[in-house]
Amino acid sequence: MSDVDTAQFAHIRRMRDNRFPYEIASILPGEFFVSREPMIVYTVLGSCISACIRDPIAGVGGMNHFMLPAPKDGTHDSWGESTRYGSFAMESLINEILKRGGLKGRLEVKLFGAGKIYEGNIDVGARNTAWVLDFLKTEGLAPMKTDLGDVFPRKVYYFTDSGRVLMKKLERVKNRTIHDRESEYAVKIQAVKQQPVEDVTLF
Repeated sequence: MSDVDTAQFAHIRRMRDNRFPYEIASILPGEFFVSREPMIVYTVLGSCISACIRDPIAGVGGMNHFMLPAPKDGTHDSWGESTRYGSFAMESLINEILKRGGLKGRLEVKLFGAGKIYEGNIDVGARNTAWVLDFLKTEGLAPMKTDLGDVFPRKVYYFTDSGRVLMKKLERVKNRTIHDRESEYAVKIQAVKQQPVEDVTLF
């Protein structure tokens, strides 16, 4: 990675896996990652959505992981502008790609996630899906691939150089960790809001 990328994304966990040729950047809810070097961005999604975006000519790409569409109007967010919201997550990812030489008209977009992993009538994933599709339409960007909805969590690996995606749907019964992580994240968000002020491969 370049010095600029290394410094900006120093907080992102990196790891190696002998199955893959590149270093892996593992992102959590509310994080995003962009690289001009060939890398793999990895995350696990429940009701959250990840957008995988790249400019194939500039050779820069990345992925985000957001939980909610946008803060309510008039809400003061003392936690700061954060990519836990889709509105900021999408803008941040796209802008960082453009800063590194990408052009908006060349961007390839793929979307994953939005599983209905919670019991009951509230479908956060469906709200996220409606929001992100409307956002892309407004921005003049058409997703070339989507795998959204259903009831399963997803494990996603995104190759920034080729746009290739490896995706695996996970059994719900084995994924309390994902449910608990998103629940804890939702509690944290609520606490803040209350303060005044190319191909997809299944494996």
